Amino acid sequence: MQPIIHSLLDNDLYKFTMWQAMLHRHPQTQAEYRFVCRHEPGYPLSELEQEIGEQLDHLCSLRFRPDELKYLRGLRYIKTDFVDFLRIFQFQREFIHVRISGDTLEIIANGPQVHVMAFEIYVLAMVNELYFRRFDADQALACGRQRLTDKLELLDRFDNEAPRTHPFEFFDFGVRRRYSGAWQREVVTTLKREASRYFKGTSNVLLARDLDLIPIGTMAHEYLQTYQALGVRLRDFQKAALESWVQEYRGDLGVALTDVVGMDAFLADFDLYFAKLFDGLRHDSGDPIVWGEKALAHYEKLRINPHTKRLTFSDGLDIPRALALYRHFADRTQLGFGIGTNLTNDVGLKTLHIVMKLTHCNGQPVAKLSDSPGKTICDDHTFLAYLRQVFNVPAPAV
Repeated sequence: MQPIIHSLLDNDLYKFTMWQAMLHRHPQTQAEYRFVCRHEPGYPLSELEQEIGEQLDHLCSLRFRPDELKYLRGLRYIKTDFVDFLRIFQFQREFIHVRISGDTLEIIANGPQVHVMAFEIYVLAMVNELYFRRFDADQALACGRQRLTDKLELLDRFDNEAPRTHPFEFFDFGVRRRYSGAWQREVVTTLKREASRYFKGTSNVLLARDLDLIPIGTMAHEYLQTYQALGVRLRDFQKAALESWVQEYRGDLGVALTDVVGMDAFLADFDLYFAKLFDGLRHDSGDPIVWGEKALAHYEKLRINPHTKRLTFSDGLDIPRALALYRHFADRTQLGFGIGTNLTNDVGLKTLHIVMKLTHCNGQPVAKLSDSPGKTICDDHTFLAYLRQVFNVPAPAV
């Protein structure tokens, strides 16, 4: 057995920031997370059942090391008591289950949220790396290196374009969909060396530490979804989640995610108070141009100068698409581009579209009404219908 995860820092920053917020504010919450593959893979993922179990056994043997805790403590928004919690933290194997149903691989994490929420990225990285080990590695890496060279050449050509009001900046968001941990490290190392004028950080906390990069991340859907089941009025769950985030981080990590119930419903809650407190917004579904125009119009309606805010795009990007969005918006607001699969798994093989999403909190269903209908995850149709009614979100056309 070749372990895939060697360090518990090998995770997205926003898992740590959400983890801290939940530990401080709702440590008693019970949660369920489910693995889903959104398309037909090249071979049945059920074949990976035993290997996934072995990798999870190894993951549950790991602890945060003193040097890792020291790094986390050095991030000004990470609190001392959270680091103390991580010092004694260890994953419990009884909280995560792997089984097969026909050709389908089922992975379910169920237990106290502060003990199961961090499984997600590790599980996705494991499934990806195990899946791609069955393909020709030499061919894949040769293709990946050539495509990485092509990306660098594209950025070199971009150097010749006339400067715009705000700079082009992109980040690595590719832990969950990477071809392998070693390949992500090679890609990020190369980008830091060859494209540092544009490449500004990574969501991978381990690589940020090892390569002296800025760790990037704030919140994900699970953070806001959790508030659907915490006893606040459902109509107010977004405002409650944003308020709690502001109180936890008090000016740090100020980019809000907008698509848990769609951009229109989010903006209805994102009033002058929140618009002033948050540095910007993150796009993760729906048409990015339409989304960006709505965001800028909202800031202008509130008489906030858009040049003081940042729009971050992170939905299925590659370098050409990021540059196209940059050209559209760069003279009007600050921008950032989080690129995942196309950086860390662009090796000529058909990628997996896998997620591990929060489905229940405290025994209640939670859901995301994405601006991209295929991203909606919830098997409780009654709750979905109720959520649509509360936020006036029409059902997608059949």
